Amino acid sequence: MELRAIGSLPVSLVGLGCNNFGMRIDYDESERVVRAALDAGITFFDTADIYGETKSEEFLGRALGVRRAQAIIATKFGVPIDEQRRGARPEYVRHALEDSLRRLRTDYIDLYQLHRPDPDVPIADTLGALDDLVKAGKVKEIGCSNFSADQLQEARDAVRPGAARFVSVQNELSLLHREPEREVLPACTRLGLAFLPYFPLASGLLTGKYTPGKGAPEGSRLTLAWTTRFTTDRNVAIAEGLKAFAAERGHTLLDLAMSWLATKPQVTSVITGATSPEQVRANVAAVNWRLSREELTQIDRLAPS
Repeated sequence: MELRAIGSLPVSLVGLGCNNFGMRIDYDESERVVRAALDAGITFFDTADIYGETKSEEFLGRALGVRRAQAIIATKFGVPIDEQRRGARPEYVRHALEDSLRRLRTDYIDLYQLHRPDPDVPIADTLGALDDLVKAGKVKEIGCSNFSADQLQEARDAVRPGAARFVSVQNELSLLHREPEREVLPACTRLGLAFLPYFPLASGLLTGKYTPGKGAPEGSRLTLAWTTRFTTDRNVAIAEGLKAFAAERGHTLLDLAMSWLATKPQVTSVITGATSPEQVRANVAAVNWRLSREELTQIDRLAPS
């Protein structure tokens, strides 16, 4: 497995997104997925305190067990868990971190991410609290999620000399959602930030399992109510064109979606969810297509930004 860097952290090019844990799969299934990921060479595990109503962190920490040292754990805070546990106030940052450490059964978090900007709290205040956690040895690196290019610059400008700064940003990016290419990816290059794409498979539409007219397979993520935004007529048509393009070259749509992201120099780990060991192994194998410049040009025509 190829390794890339998030700040000082070497991470696997394919990461495991753990938002299915406690939501779509129980502990036993989650444990099987984690073990398969480790065995396949995945070292990067991305979760959040809000996932699975806090069960995702619990399941991940328990499943890693004595193999904790093999994993780079990324988690997030800030999206409301309830009325008290929410936002990016310094006092809550410290409280949220302690809760995540307890659930994850660890004494440090590798990458601690602000899940989304908090308009009610100056970013300098949040960064100050995160810097304290880094200096205390409870966090190795800090990152953010769902930030615009302007917000990334604002965060960089707010960092005190010698203090911890964001080393990564996690935003949606896929062949069907290319908006970050306009401003956020260039900002990453300018600011030296790693980019972590979420929804890289458009919640399953880019796995090739969706058949127009038949809908999503029973039990798949695309059957969930909130995923309907992915299955627009435009997206389905683009996905079918990309699927044919990949098949002509002896590959799957999954191969194409994952390998295309891997061509981005700013992308350090493609975070993919999984509900079974088989899905984990398929995701890992899917980044092995080395796309040529000519193929990338053709992809741009099939899936314009």
